[in-house]
Amino acid sequence: MSDTFFTAAPHWTWWILLYFFIGGIAGTAFMLVSLLDWSATGSRELPARPIVRLGYYLSFIGVLVSGFLLTIDLNRPLRFWHMLIENHTGRPMFKAWEPMSVGSWGLVVFGLFTFLATLSVLSEDRPSLRLLQSSAVRSLRRPIPRAIIAVLGSIAGLFIAGYTGVLLAVTNRPVWADSHLLGLLFLVSGASTGAAALILLALRRRADLGTVGWLVWFDRNVLILELLVLIAFLISLGSVARVYLSWWGALLLIGVVGIGILWPLFKERGQAHAPRQLIQSASLVLLGGFLLRMVVLFSSEQIHVIGSGVTGR
Repeated sequence: MSDTFFTAAPHWTWWILLYFFIGGIAGTAFMLVSLLDWSATGSRELPARPIVRLGYYLSFIGVLVSGFLLTIDLNRPLRFWHMLIENHTGRPMFKAWEPMSVGSWGLVVFGLFTFLATLSVLSEDRPSLRLLQSSAVRSLRRPIPRAIIAVLGSIAGLFIAGYTGVLLAVTNRPVWADSHLLGLLFLVSGASTGAAALILLALRRRADLGTVGWLVWFDRNVLILELLVLIAFLISLGSVARVYLSWWGALLLIGVVGIGILWPLFKERGQAHAPRQLIQSASLVLLGGFLLRMVVLFSSEQIHVIGSGVTGR
């Protein structure tokens, strides 16, 4: 049992929970559509292009919402820029030893690449807008700039998806500080929810069946990985895992494992999938990803110390 049980809970609100959830979707969705975009480089007519454009829009909106959620969670939201800029000198402020500082700049960097990617695909969707047809914007659609945006944006997106778990792991709170697997757990969970969100978008726009099939294949495999990482995470907690002998544990078992992982795996088995079946499974994956973050985040805040032991409340 960690000696870090003697700290007060940060009392994070639902704004942070939503940020963890939306940030994971945005980061991994960018990576997935970047893979599709890489395969489509040099040809706009490939079937994957519609979902690539939707995925970049989703990531950009996700970044904007994530920044908004982080800002309104601050005690003084109007001073959000103090996270990035020194208020006395006006110089950029980056503290490599501060997880919040690293995460804030990571979100800015990821936001930059989602913005560039969105400009690129928006110029394809809105050819009548003169501003989007400038030489600077059109250059973003060339193979080399597209590849750079895809690769660097994907790295930044994966960082955002896993960073939230790492942020919890470096705090002095039970459960969060008692396993090194929390960042990996949030990363693979973000990958499953990102794929699920893209599946819903693809089905809504009646995207190419091959693209949908690839997303379903990816989602199915990453769900299996998520289950294995979740089991390893619980084992790594040791005696601390007994805090889940409560209704939080029931929610983890039924809501996350049963409804959010095993049931979608059952629905996605085989090769042929009806759209309604895929909509149901993708929706359950999103629900499971949300519940996972809720259990991890709020269960720790319900823990307090009695002597050398720990109990929930």
